[in-house]
Amino acid sequence: MNWYDAIGRLRQQRRPAVLVTLVDVRGHAPREAGAKMVVTQDAVFDTIGGGNLEETAVARARETLAADVLGGPQELTLALNDRAPAEHGVQCCGGEVRILLEPLPVRESIAVFGVGHVGLELARILARHEVELHLVDSRADHLTPQRLAVLDDAIASVIPHRAPVPEIVLGEVPPGTHVLVMTHDHAEDIAICDTALRCAHLGSIGLIGSSAKWSRFRRRLSEEGHDEAALARITTPIGLPDLPGKAPAVIALSVAAELARHFAVAPSAAVTR
Repeated sequence: MNWYDAIGRLRQQRRPAVLVTLVDVRGHAPREAGAKMVVTQDAVFDTIGGGNLEETAVARARETLAADVLGGPQELTLALNDRAPAEHGVQCCGGEVRILLEPLPVRESIAVFGVGHVGLELARILARHEVELHLVDSRADHLTPQRLAVLDDAIASVIPHRAPVPEIVLGEVPPGTHVLVMTHDHAEDIAICDTALRCAHLGSIGLIGSSAKWSRFRRRLSEEGHDEAALARITTPIGLPDLPGKAPAVIALSVAAELARHFAVAPSAAVTR
């Protein structure tokens, strides 16, 4: 498989990788500038020329993937002569190459439960970002193509779920998915919260609503067997507390901003390698 097709497949599989590019070639080298390959923890797709050149780049890429958080792009310069340091065999082409290593992280996954006024406004904001966006609602008319047409130009991958029992979708979303609970029905909300607390694979859990709502939910969830450590997984209310306003678009902006802040501080580590 070539590097281009590999990126698409790895993106679908939610596997992190590093794109390796020969950005500059001076003198003789096995491949020309612009040659690319993609490296994962257990595979290499395409080639930048083999030998010590390629093996060194692969090793550096896998060091990057082994880190807790993927950093930014890195550059690596290698001389191809018999006097150059080499861990994987000597290459005597006589040239010098500059290599760019670009991490390809797994996209954040977000599941919005409840695509009402706030949920749809939130989807409009999140759809402008490189995320996997799951929209879940028990009401079929809230997920029609006509209603979701405002997301037609989305950068995100938008995945609607019409689910009469919404909490079932929690078992279908990828590891590390951030869950936002904002349905039209408090009974649905608490069922989703209960199920989310029983799922170890999820990221953050956020619940829209007042302190009075959370007081009732906390009591009910405690009765269902959730201890204080489990209840602490739920953030409520959601959004930035210093951004006033109750209009759906303002609430959505506040929630999206809080998510963006969370992603910047703690990028998703729940990936499949």
